[in-house]
Amino acid sequence: MPLPALLENRLRLPVVAAPMFLASGPDLVLACCRAGIVGTFPAKNQRDLDGLDQWLQQISSGLAASITQTGDQPAPYGVNLIVHPSNKTLEQELDLCAAYRVPIIITSLGAVPQIVDRVHAYGGIVFHDVVNRRHAEKAAAAGVDGLIAVSAGAGGHTGLANPFALIAEIRRFFNGTLLLAGSLGSGSDVAAAQTIGADLAYMGTRFLATRECAADAAYKAMIHESQLADITTTAAVSGITANFLQPSLDRAGISADGPAVTGAINVDADMADAFTTAANQPKPWRDIWSAGHGVGSIDNSPSVADLVQTLQQDYHAAVAAQRGRAAHVPPAD
Repeated sequence: MPLPALLENRLRLPVVAAPMFLASGPDLVLACCRAGIVGTFPAKNQRDLDGLDQWLQQISSGLAASITQTGDQPAPYGVNLIVHPSNKTLEQELDLCAAYRVPIIITSLGAVPQIVDRVHAYGGIVFHDVVNRRHAEKAAAAGVDGLIAVSAGAGGHTGLANPFALIAEIRRFFNGTLLLAGSLGSGSDVAAAQTIGADLAYMGTRFLATRECAADAAYKAMIHESQLADITTTAAVSGITANFLQPSLDRAGISADGPAVTGAINVDADMADAFTTAANQPKPWRDIWSAGHGVGSIDNSPSVADLVQTLQQDYHAAVAAQRGRAAHVPPAD
């Protein structure tokens, strides 16, 4: 499908670096946008609204400076907003995004027409993450511009559906921009995502292990050392099914087979808890680390610029190889 006008001719590679809690910040966002892919961060990576304002200012001025210095237009950036009643500062976060005219808003835990309308009013677009057809239909009805199909193997809160099946079902009723998340870590993965019907690849774990990512050095080292078998899917950490690095679960004394955390979702409390400096109890996301199924292919931490260059080369090689294969297949009657 055609990309939104906001993205046309702005991307070196059809990739969005996913917003990662406690890991995505201005350095990573700016590096991604300057390298020609969409950089994003969760609004909740700042503990308060003043901090969010500072980050938006830093990113906006940094991108403006890039245009002045190089004459090139960097890729747009995005902010992830959690649309849930327990996020008591959602309206203020949206106000700040509107004030800075954030190009892309990524919504989670709720697709609300009023938010979509507000973003459209200043010229932005809205992508919403979904794990199944029912969620996708609700988001499409809310008027979002794009859907992020979170399939099995995604880092963080994950879907359980096969990507082929999930993309095919969504494409039956949605003609907007479609992104695929779940174990994407190479340029050939980006090409494969497009082949099955997605427009953009949504990558998280691969960007955790980059120089500009704010993740702890020990976290990056664990990613380098881990393989697919070291990823465990469990609801025992946050109450929502997510993929975690098993060594960090072991260190925290958490059994993946243990009972799921119960109780209503409380965004503000959970996020604040992750920022606490108390060392007496391991905290989800801060001490218990998440990653996707693609960790087995990651053994280094390059700069974002070097990573995107590698991804681009791999992407074009994969596309060319597929064209070569197709040339040897008789056309349909």
